[in-house]
Amino acid sequence: MEGETHILVIPYPLQGHINPILQFSKRLASKGPRVTFVTTTSINKSIQAQASSFVSFEIISDGSEEVERLETIDEHVQRFKSKVSESLAKLIQRHNSSKYPPKFLVCDSFMPWALDIARQHGIDGAPFFTQSCVVNAIYYHAHRGEIKMPLEEGSSISLPSMPSLGSNDLPSFLFDTGLYVALQNLLVNQLSNFQDANWLLCNTFDKLEAEVVNWMASRWTITTVGPTIPSMHLDKRLEEDKDYGLNLFKPNMDTCMEWLDTKEIGSVVYISFGSLATHGEEQMEEITWGLKNSNCHFLWVVRESEVKKLPINFQQETTEKGLVVSWCPQLEVLAHKAVGCFMTHCGWNSTLEALSLGVPMVAMPQWSDQPTNAKFIVDVWKVGVRIKLTEKGIATKEEIELCIKEVIEGERGQIMKRNALRWKEWAKEAMEEGGSSDKNIEEFVAKLARS
Repeated sequence: MEGETHILVIPYPLQGHINPILQFSKRLASKGPRVTFVTTTSINKSIQAQASSFVSFEIISDGSEEVERLETIDEHVQRFKSKVSESLAKLIQRHNSSKYPPKFLVCDSFMPWALDIARQHGIDGAPFFTQSCVVNAIYYHAHRGEIKMPLEEGSSISLPSMPSLGSNDLPSFLFDTGLYVALQNLLVNQLSNFQDANWLLCNTFDKLEAEVVNWMASRWTITTVGPTIPSMHLDKRLEEDKDYGLNLFKPNMDTCMEWLDTKEIGSVVYISFGSLATHGEEQMEEITWGLKNSNCHFLWVVRESEVKKLPINFQQETTEKGLVVSWCPQLEVLAHKAVGCFMTHCGWNSTLEALSLGVPMVAMPQWSDQPTNAKFIVDVWKVGVRIKLTEKGIATKEEIELCIKEVIEGERGQIMKRNALRWKEWAKEAMEEGGSSDKNIEEFVAKLARS
């Protein structure tokens, strides 16, 4: 019986990892298996949880409740690994003696050690990669020492199945080597034991990254299962699946939607730089002037920790044109007919959401995988423009205004919009019955049921 196939799923406790892995869990559960989604204590208090008829939730300790002072990133990563290894082992042992012992563990690729724990307790497992296949492949080449860093200014590299990449198209951790060493290790170590896995689950779809997916598939059992966004925004087969269901931030739902309802079709610039990105005061001021000078309506997500960087009186002076909120329901906003473009940090989830909802982008990447995503948004998928930075790394108000106007009003903007709508159709097609990702999930579940 498929209902007796019990799968444990564990994400790394960041919003950008929780969302896609939870969505994949819902898809799995819709195919028959029993799915237990495992979260950790550090996010337990801040999660606005909604009951889900798809999956059951369990909380295990990550040691955060014992932390009495501010940790460095290194200390956080070490403590998380040590405590979660211990509590995940106990969870598996407890479930092993239950009526439905788990058959499989799907774990965030940031946690390759979780696969080892699963195997020590008699169950198989697979990593779930929350970033694009292109970025995973770049890390693989870096892991093998095939990318010689630092690249000289103006030079580029050629890797199999990818366009030529300049230094500002590569994940930032490859050249900012002194910065966030612990995070750099986390990303490159994703590949430490992946070749032992029978599946590599990837949040993408075949058409989106066809060349890289084919290159990877010729070497490993890669399984594309995306885009992992709620079903009601794609194939509409899971009627209850309207949103992600777990938020580390409280969205201002009504305020945003009522404001958008008063705006003309395609007239609004939506700006959000995700749950982690921060900007200096100079950059915030340039963004405010760029928005003002573009003369477009704008909806801007500025997290509470960032609001103090806004120029005094900016919100009062722009009430006719704009709305600033601390967080918002991004999917609903992107799906709204008033939104004409998305000014984004190019995180992978935001990129997939924009592609899946047919919204062209103004790319303003900062770090990690974002520069690579921006390169593909502009040059491969042709659904956006990328803001050019000064030598100081600042996006000027003139450049911001120019890019916004190009997407909202320009001829190239019309082409980007048409391309974005095509990607929207292809994203939906991948998740519909018989689509590439849907078939992959079906096959994955069928093999587990037989094992």
